[in-house]
Amino acid sequence: MAGVVDAKLAELGITVPAAAAPLANYIGYNVVGKLVVVSGQIPLVDGKIAVTGKVGGAVSIEQGQHAARICFVNLLAQLKAATGGDLDRVKRVVRLGGFIASGADFTQHAMVMNGASDMAVAVFGEKGKHARTTIGVPALPGDAAVEVEGMFELE
Repeated sequence: MAGVVDAKLAELGITVPAAAAPLANYIGYNVVGKLVVVSGQIPLVDGKIAVTGKVGGAVSIEQGQHAARICFVNLLAQLKAATGGDLDRVKRVVRLGGFIASGADFTQHAMVMNGASDMAVAVFGEKGKHARTTIGVPALPGDAAVEVEGMFELE
């Protein structure tokens, strides 16, 4: 029987992929006590970066939000691996960190990161409300438009 979070994901039409392998010398997640720290996830879909470029340039805010949602789904994939497949073990989304590839004159980073934050609340409800940092950067791995990292508390 599917858990509460899996049922919510199905209701939202979200399929969580298998956790992507790290692209360099790091691990996808680290469990420390009751915390899971998930490494930054880029908007990978079927092994390819779905949204590339700079937000505020070739990438619109809406496309950036879409990229942030994909990143959050990829965070869920790592989290699912960390919990042995049981996302109901998540007690709280503690923190999300967002990196938005953009030019120096772009100032709407928070709007872009809302794509991931809104999804955290949609999936986990009140447990999805979190602290957050959002930073504009000149470039991300593979020319990804967005990267999102997360910290989660487990039951």
